Amino acid sequence: MTLEAGTPWPLGATLTEVGVNFAVFSAHATRIELCLYDRDGVRELARVALPAHTDGVWHGLLPGAGAGLVYGLRAHGPQDAARGHRFNPDKLLLDPYARRLTAAWRWSEAHLGDVHDSADRHVARDNARDMPKAVVERDVFDWGDDRPPRVPLADTVLYEVHVKGFTWRHPEVPADERGRFLGVASAPAIAHLRRLGVTAVTLLPVQQHLTEAGLARRGAHNYWGYNTLAFNVPDARFAARDAVLEFRTMVQRLHAAGIEVILDVVYNHTAESDQRGPTVSWRGLDNASWYRLRHEDARFYENHAGTGNSLDLSQPRVLQFVLDSLRYWVADMHVD
Repeated sequence: MTLEAGTPWPLGATLTEVGVNFAVFSAHATRIELCLYDRDGVRELARVALPAHTDGVWHGLLPGAGAGLVYGLRAHGPQDAARGHRFNPDKLLLDPYARRLTAAWRWSEAHLGDVHDSADRHVARDNARDMPKAVVERDVFDWGDDRPPRVPLADTVLYEVHVKGFTWRHPEVPADERGRFLGVASAPAIAHLRRLGVTAVTLLPVQQHLTEAGLARRGAHNYWGYNTLAFNVPDARFAARDAVLEFRTMVQRLHAAGIEVILDVVYNHTAESDQRGPTVSWRGLDNASWYRLRHEDARFYENHAGTGNSLDLSQPRVLQFVLDSLRYWVADMHVD
């Protein structure tokens, strides 16, 4: 398999007329590998380095590739925790710009790349079996005449809800739609919102998240979702089959009823937690760029959110990622 140079923009995996272009930011990596998988994300089919590097972005074009391509990333670079570098090519990484995933996250020791707090010892455990992979998307949803209700702020009545909590006990929401996006936009739920005079639902986190290790060990789950794994992926737990399709259908139905959709988003930290957390994406791609690290000891993270880490929005590419993600939810998913 041979990759062409492609372009360093847009970031992520982008369908073109001739194939799929991949562009991944990492200012400190020495090599970024593209790993291709079968449709189920189980068997690795090929692994090849992105051939070009422009202004901190590694990029390449895979000719003839199309929608449905399943992939992950591996990053090579210095393993020097004292300087903030935690590259570990044994870890399959999720593209930060992924818009669809193959499967749910599975906790395993393989996701942990370092030993205790020191992070000085590299652990050679491959986590690919337990990692969800990204899927290249083709946008085929028919939005019809969907448009934002644009209710004046002075007339706005916000109703903050959790997708599952709001729908689970409503006696008239169909049983197969309870706890799901389609339940929020079911006829009984919309009727209830309109009786209350609600003009906008504010959804607690709906971006794909993962449950923290401590909860998972106790057989518990992160109910609220403030632990984001993929900022551009609707959470699969709120869908019956296709989270992207069902999220868009929810937005379309709510808009038709004159109800705006607002998201509670969490761009101040990620699910990778502190130095003892899993390596799933940003830490492995370029820890020193993505996160705020302690000046006196870069092995450790600034923890402004009380969640283990803090994204470094003073870094232009990190700020770009947040803005790109916000634009995606507005332009492609039609949130208000």
